[in-house]
Amino acid sequence: MRIELWGVRGSLPTAGAATTRYGGNTSCVSVRTGEGNLVVLDAGTGIAALGRSLGHEQRVDVLLTHLHLDHIQGLGFFRPLFEPDTEVHIWGPASPTSSLRTRLTRYLSPPLFPVALRDLPCRLTLHDSTLGSFELPGLRARSALVCHPGPTVGYRLASDEGVLAYLPDHEPALGVRRFPGTSDWTSGFELAHGADVLLHDAQYTEAEYAERLGWGHSTLTNAVAFAHLAGARELVAFHHDPSHDDDFLDAFVAEHDGLLGVPVRGAREGDVLELVGQESGAERRNLTA
Repeated sequence: MRIELWGVRGSLPTAGAATTRYGGNTSCVSVRTGEGNLVVLDAGTGIAALGRSLGHEQRVDVLLTHLHLDHIQGLGFFRPLFEPDTEVHIWGPASPTSSLRTRLTRYLSPPLFPVALRDLPCRLTLHDSTLGSFELPGLRARSALVCHPGPTVGYRLASDEGVLAYLPDHEPALGVRRFPGTSDWTSGFELAHGADVLLHDAQYTEAEYAERLGWGHSTLTNAVAFAHLAGARELVAFHHDPSHDDDFLDAFVAEHDGLLGVPVRGAREGDVLELVGQESGAERRNLTA
């Protein structure tokens, strides 16, 4: 399982000299299975570069965690959507008020975007994500609702090569006096339990979180505690705040690495992780410096 990070920023694209090491694009991660199948997690601005890097794909599955703008802003610039022979499946959380198609059309239509969703030339299928287990080519997938404003899910992708848990927008400590509590009452636990790699929201410092309680995001301290509770083998801190530049993130991650015995790394645009093996947990190879 090859995991590549195309966008790791939260809330707002943040370009400039101070963010070159970690990157300024918003959430997008590609997962390539050993059989060559492609799954894309979220469609932030990073998905544009992903699309440009691809050859012809017979099928692409795009899994949206939710429809906040930073997670769909790049969707209309994803090249496979404009290839008539490509089968594109877009999955997103169900809403009690309207379909995924209706909600995506609000963005992919004039005046916000010049090409309407219905006019995209690819072979497009939209799915309201079924909570629980579902199958993707080459992967066993699972989705569950997590604590974040509006219908929001996290995803777990598993194969014989390893397990990736993806919770980019998640406030696991919301409404809890002492975090973490028991696993039964912890949002997202079923997705992260025993994962080889946990990509998790780590947007805030403790001081920032005190002023943003209920906004749907996590501190890095709480992300570490969540990873420890879930028994994840490695935490990749994700969804960096727009105000956190490279130097800040270097120090922020170093301060938390190894707490509670959890290895922590900061997600960087361009990072490639590879999971191989199946007997005693996947070996994780970092293919970038």
